[in-house]
Amino acid sequence: MRKLKGLMCLGLSVSLALASQAASAKDMVISIWDGYMAPDALDKFKADSGVDVDKALHATNEEIMGKLMASGGEGYDVVFVSSPFAEVLHKQGLLADIDPVKVPNLKNLYPEANQLEYDPGNHFSVPYTWGTTGICYRSDKVSPAPTSWNELLNPSDALKGKVTMLATDRWMLGAAFLAKGWSVNDNDPSHIAAVRDQLIATKKRILAFDDTTFYSKLASGESLMAHAWDGWCNYGTQANAAIKFVVPKEGSDLWVDTMVVLKSSKHQEAAFKFVNFMLAKENHAWVAENILYKIPNQAAMAGLSADLLKQYPNLTIAPSELLKMQQLRDLGGTTQKAYTRAVTEIMAAQN
Repeated sequence: MRKLKGLMCLGLSVSLALASQAASAKDMVISIWDGYMAPDALDKFKADSGVDVDKALHATNEEIMGKLMASGGEGYDVVFVSSPFAEVLHKQGLLADIDPVKVPNLKNLYPEANQLEYDPGNHFSVPYTWGTTGICYRSDKVSPAPTSWNELLNPSDALKGKVTMLATDRWMLGAAFLAKGWSVNDNDPSHIAAVRDQLIATKKRILAFDDTTFYSKLASGESLMAHAWDGWCNYGTQANAAIKFVVPKEGSDLWVDTMVVLKSSKHQEAAFKFVNFMLAKENHAWVAENILYKIPNQAAMAGLSADLLKQYPNLTIAPSELLKMQQLRDLGGTTQKAYTRAVTEIMAAQN
């Protein structure tokens, strides 16, 4: 899951001009997170389809959303966004309907990938990666294994100052919501206030709120337990085989990163060809093999090596188990502002 942090869209006229130039220079334009596809994917796609693609990069969902909302999607053909943002784009009428005739490789997806609450049947988005969130820990130093979100929120004296939690609002607050048996999409102001207060207290007992380097802290021993996305925990396991991942007993979230086609695209035929290309077994498998994220492509997952699955066992979490998790949804403006305000207050609180 790529990080979600708020960024304002600055220099909009320049951005739109550059997007327009890119669109005229190539057959189509995609926007994606850095490193989220094989380095030679676009060359292979051009050889396969004759379509020349310009790749733009966005660091966060908010960055590309600012551009899309301001421009009505002009200048882009296919964009990779997380599911709540795909939901917003659909509500704003900016997304083309996914034509299954033009994307025959949809057949490669697990049946569960057609049952996502934000888009049942994949009518406006195509899932690209999915996973959950849990606790990443040093199995050689933490025994017994953690089982509850409360072990992050209220670390034992032995773990005080040795725990990190994710800093992004949906996951930071989500851990506290789940610990109390509430929804990761909770919109009750009293619940938001309660988890804010809990996390202000938690801040005094943990090492840091950290979205980007928590796995290296685990590998070095600076921390012993981390709130983590499953795929990112695998990066830690690469460095130290003692690093393990567990989903707490209270359950967790289901995050999904998607591919969407813009309704304003002047190259929709090419856009659908690109989506179909990315769903081909060998192309989609690259993501699991190299980014170490689970993918909703049954054909590709079936071809992963036994050694890879043994080394990174959270890749084997079944789609049926993922769908038991709480799916992240668009919160709406009022609740999202309340989440942002709560996190601002948590970060500003003194240790």
